[in-house]
Amino acid sequence: MSIQVIERNGKPEWAVVPYEIYMQLVEQAETLQDIRDYDSAKAALERGEEELIPSEVVYALLDGLNPIKVWREYRGLTQQQLAEAAGISIPYLSQLETGKRKGSTEVLIVIAKALKLSLDAILAS
Repeated sequence: MSIQVIERNGKPEWAVVPYEIYMQLVEQAETLQDIRDYDSAKAALERGEEELIPSEVVYALLDGLNPIKVWREYRGLTQQQLAEAAGISIPYLSQLETGKRKGSTEVLIVIAKALKLSLDAILAS
């Protein structure tokens, strides 16, 4: 392998390698980053800081279904259970889920907490 080393003040400053070797190094660096990202995500899952979300939930959200309803159903809660946890009425929750009403920030924060989500997760639509 031909590598050219360029020195500055008697110390190696640059290494010039064939392009093929450079591309291999780039690929290896990307693979290493992928491994680190995987390890980080796996550790966050094990610590309970992250969760795996089924594709059905992701597709429902991408299809524009109401996030509160999608997450409520995924969490296995009835409207009554979520309404009680959030301290709101069932009709109010129903109106939020159908888009007939917009909730106040305070109510949406409480709903998000009851669903174990960030406010952003139920506002995204």
